[in-house]
Amino acid sequence: MHFFNPVERMQLVEVIRGTKTDDGAVQKTLALAKTLRKTPVVVKDCPGFLVNRLLFPYLNESLLLLEEGASPEVVDHAARAFGMPMGPITLHDVIGLDTALFAGRVLAAAYPDRMFESKILAPLVEAGRLGQKSGAGFYRYDSDSRKGTLDPLLDAMIAKLGSNPKRAFTEEEITNRLFLAMLVEAIHVFSEAIVRDPETIDISLILGTGFPTARRGLLRWADTIGAKKIVAALEAYASLGPRFRAPQMLIELARTGKGFYAD
Repeated sequence: MHFFNPVERMQLVEVIRGTKTDDGAVQKTLALAKTLRKTPVVVKDCPGFLVNRLLFPYLNESLLLLEEGASPEVVDHAARAFGMPMGPITLHDVIGLDTALFAGRVLAAAYPDRMFESKILAPLVEAGRLGQKSGAGFYRYDSDSRKGTLDPLLDAMIAKLGSNPKRAFTEEEITNRLFLAMLVEAIHVFSEAIVRDPETIDISLILGTGFPTARRGLLRWADTIGAKKIVAALEAYASLGPRFRAPQMLIELARTGKGFYAD
């Protein structure tokens, strides 16, 4: 059983099924989760399970945007405008930069063609900037406040890492980069039968990451846009590497005019 932090508030529980897990064990675990007033979802075992595997591309893309010269507040604003409860840069500070770094390394080792470590994170951790718990991460935090403020020291640290000069990013570009990277990985998860249906992906992201309910989930959002338009959007970022390469399932949906959902 994989709970989410803070456990007393987060409703989702991932029930991880191994290759030899008995059906009865799964049913008992689901029943236990329900007695705890949680919403359980069954996920086949894989690095990152479901939610963290999909969250990492989103989080890491936000750091790559910083490397390219975007400012933390602009990246966070675009994510909030999309409907997320907080931006990915702030979320790093909430999770803890050290936790994000070590979890990210596990995922980068498991899926090296699409996931890799940002060059920003490790130096910040080495400098003791671990996020809210240390008083500084990507933002600085006063002792009596959980609201971050911009820190001029961050710009200097990123500049030393060879970051590109700051440039203007449109909200659309940031939104595309963040959520298309997440979507590509979600399609790989679905193609690999890590989950049984698209609803599992969508409800897990809504309950586990705060994905906006108004968009009804990541794959529902993709269906409202249409597979053909998603493929075209990915082609615009093809130079950034395989993390923006349309999976075969998406290409087939674009060819047939279908969506992830039958309706």
